[in-house]
Amino acid sequence: MSSTTVVSIDQTVGFKNQVHCTEYLVNGELKTWKGNTSEVYSTIYTENEQGEPGPTLLGSIPDMETEVALEALNAAEKAFHRGQGLWPTMRVADRLKCLSNFVEKMKLHREEVVELLMWEIEKNKADAQKEFDRTVDYIYDTLEAYKNLDRRSARFDKEGGVHAHIRRGPLGVVLCLGPYNYPLNETFCLLIPALIMGNTTIFKPAKHGVLLITPLLKAFHESFPPGVVNILFGRGRKIASPIMKTGKVDVLALIGHSSSAVALQDLHPNKNRLRLVLGLEAKNPGIILPDADMELTVKECISGTLSYNGQRCTALKMLFVHESIVEEFNTKFAQAVDALKYGLPWEEGVFLTPLPEPGKPAYIQELIQDAVDGGAKIINDKGGQLTHNYSFPAVLYPVNKEMRVYHEEQFGPVIPIIPYSDISEPLDAMAASEYGQQVSLFGRDVRKIGPLIDTLANLVCRVNLNSACQRGPDVYPFTGRKNSAVSTLSVYDALRSFSIRTFVASKDTPYNNEILETLLNSNESNFISTDYLL
Repeated sequence: MSSTTVVSIDQTVGFKNQVHCTEYLVNGELKTWKGNTSEVYSTIYTENEQGEPGPTLLGSIPDMETEVALEALNAAEKAFHRGQGLWPTMRVADRLKCLSNFVEKMKLHREEVVELLMWEIEKNKADAQKEFDRTVDYIYDTLEAYKNLDRRSARFDKEGGVHAHIRRGPLGVVLCLGPYNYPLNETFCLLIPALIMGNTTIFKPAKHGVLLITPLLKAFHESFPPGVVNILFGRGRKIASPIMKTGKVDVLALIGHSSSAVALQDLHPNKNRLRLVLGLEAKNPGIILPDADMELTVKECISGTLSYNGQRCTALKMLFVHESIVEEFNTKFAQAVDALKYGLPWEEGVFLTPLPEPGKPAYIQELIQDAVDGGAKIINDKGGQLTHNYSFPAVLYPVNKEMRVYHEEQFGPVIPIIPYSDISEPLDAMAASEYGQQVSLFGRDVRKIGPLIDTLANLVCRVNLNSACQRGPDVYPFTGRKNSAVSTLSVYDALRSFSIRTFVASKDTPYNNEILETLLNSNESNFISTDYLL
């Protein structure tokens, strides 16, 4: 493995056009930013004008100040107008039309977004295309889920002599903060359901994966009423922190680290009124039983530990392997890791790509060295080999609880393997963990698997049988226990996470019934309606 990976800027695969973002969206206006800016670099090296290799300048974004953040907050607050605004009181069909218009405009920018995903966060081309397409599908699925929700609400219930027309209503102003590893998909899994339920939003992209939002600014501008979507750029302490301090945010929607979520919550003066929708870190284990199908297990563990270089909250971040098969597993797994192709994101068949965070290779090396100092060994030949922007996956064995990599969410290409003799060992480790998102269980004997599933389902929120941990399909619940999540995200559940049940009650009297019938026939109310959405 070479010490640097360099691609010349005059190659056809090089970055074509720098993106210097000078616009932002507030109160329905695409405004021009004239203040300070921050340059955006890729850790992929290209040659500069002097012929020297270095990080590639991709463009720049506004470095916004608190004043603009508060302007965006006021716009969102005004658009919601304490529930009286145009957007929260709009007919369901009209909100659906706005979202439909947006996704059609968004699809026109697929090529630009995919290229920026490859260069800015170094996601391989196939995964970048998948992220875009999956996001489009998610929006369509959310539109259909909302239609189904509204259809079920298009009726009256009667209990105890009281008619009730029950729907779900918006919560208010949502501050939306997405992650860098899925800057389009996971961000939109927050933003889209929040919008469709009638909330107004302020959205700040993550530090990495920020430029890909710029091609979509016009689509947001043209698709939604003023103040419904407000998009800002800059640092969290200048934007998110002052917004939270006002107490005017009703929902904090964040995918990231629990420390960030706690810090922002602490700034809010009315915590009892703050709804949380959080997707946080995890330390998902794989548990490999003695009778596991070795070929299948190795394949799924490769995908689970190293898809997008392990930079996923759903990644398998530790492998518990029964001591009776650990030698065989280690040999086959280490060989499979070394066989993975490392290269630039657009190269054919590339699985491993550079890391987007400049300091991540050094951090990975710290974890490796700490484990080695504690008695672990790197058991794959290429493990830990460095470039300026990458540390080749290191398979560490045997790892124990005295090592940092046992406890810390590495979020990168290092795989700790822990041998166990009794199944209580991984179960106790999971019970003691601060995290509880998912687990992968590999085995065949139902007499062992059955009781294990019963226990594991109480430790995490998804048990994957003979398969890697993952988020999708998006119709399934995505959540976690302890420090791994608050609320549930899925096509179905997100609509509920960003809304609240509300209803109109009417005593069953001739006087009230006449009024209800008149309302239904007159279309005077957007709430009281039995219209069936097609």
